[in-house]
Amino acid sequence: MSNETTITGHPAKTIEVVAAVMVRDGKVFATQRGYGEFKGWWEFPGGKIEPGECPQEALRREIHEELDAEIAVGDLLKTVEWDYPTFHLTMHCYLCTLTSDSVHLNEHADAAWLTRDNLYSVQWLPADVEVLEEIEL
Repeated sequence: MSNETTITGHPAKTIEVVAAVMVRDGKVFATQRGYGEFKGWWEFPGGKIEPGECPQEALRREIHEELDAEIAVGDLLKTVEWDYPTFHLTMHCYLCTLTSDSVHLNEHADAAWLTRDNLYSVQWLPADVEVLEEIEL
């Protein structure tokens, strides 16, 4: 399938990803993309599910690759369906706990623990904004 828009107006390509929603001490962990079409935008860390992986395995692998960190994956918080201009995104967002003492940004330009007061001070990717409404800080 190409990236062309179908006759219904929806993108033809679908990407399925997982995202880690980490909340600690009234703050939520966010990362700033350091590459690609959405470079500079903020998101919940995570990535694509590889063939044969369950979402939780994919999330642990992605966080290890992106942040050199370990997480405990909890409950599914929300699945977001979002149409970007060139693809449809299915994003499974899990409540997670960071179990490592530190993180190292291998792919991201920046990361921050955001409070309720500065949660919207960064430019979130549109699909991730839907998740913010589900988080209690």
